[in-house]
Amino acid sequence: MIGIIDYGVGNLKNVSGALDRLNVENIITDDILKLKKCEKLILPGVGAFMEGMKGLEERGLDLFLRKWVESGKYILGICLGMQLLFDKSYEMGECEGLKFIKGEIIKFSPDINLKIPHMGWNCLLKNNDDDILKNIGKDYVYFVHSFYASELNDENLIAYADYGVKVPAIVRNKNVIGMQFHPEKSDKIGKQLLINYLELR
Repeated sequence: MIGIIDYGVGNLKNVSGALDRLNVENIITDDILKLKKCEKLILPGVGAFMEGMKGLEERGLDLFLRKWVESGKYILGICLGMQLLFDKSYEMGECEGLKFIKGEIIKFSPDINLKIPHMGWNCLLKNNDDDILKNIGKDYVYFVHSFYASELNDENLIAYADYGVKVPAIVRNKNVIGMQFHPEKSDKIGKQLLINYLELR
C-alpha cells in the first residue's frame, strides 16, 4: 500500500490515478494510523509553501513525517511536496520547511527573461547516477512552478532542467526523494519514474 498524504492541497487524485494505472494499491488520507501501515509515502501538492506547511502542522503530519524519515522509510515529494522537503522557502515571506534536504526555495528572477511560471515540458538532465533514474534517458517531463530549490548540495541533485538557471528536478537525500515536475503528467517517463520509486528497497 502506498500512502498519498492529504494535507489540504490539490493534485492528490491525479497521483492516485497514476498509481491506479500501474495497478498499485494506494490510499489518500491524513489519518496517521493508516499512513503508518503503508510501505512508502507520496507527498504531492500544488499551491503555496506556507499553506502547505500549515496543512501538515495542523494535522500533526510534520512530526509524523520526521519520525517516518528517521526510521529509514521512503517518501517522495512532488511539486509543492518536493519543496516542502527543504529547509525553508521565501514564498509569501520566510517559512521553515521539513528540513529533510539542505537548501532553500526561491523565486525565479525576472532577469532570466523567460516566462514565469515555468510551465510545460522541459528536458531532464542527469547530474548524478541513481536508481531512481533506471531506464531513463534524456527525456522530457512536465513542470508547473514559479519557485525552485537552490543552495542544495551537489550530491543531493540527481537531475535538473535548464530554464535560465539550473532547476533541480529530482533531488534525493537517502530515503527522501523529490521531483519538482509532475511524473503523473509526464507520460511514459513519468510512469517509469514512479515504477522506479516503487521498486526502491
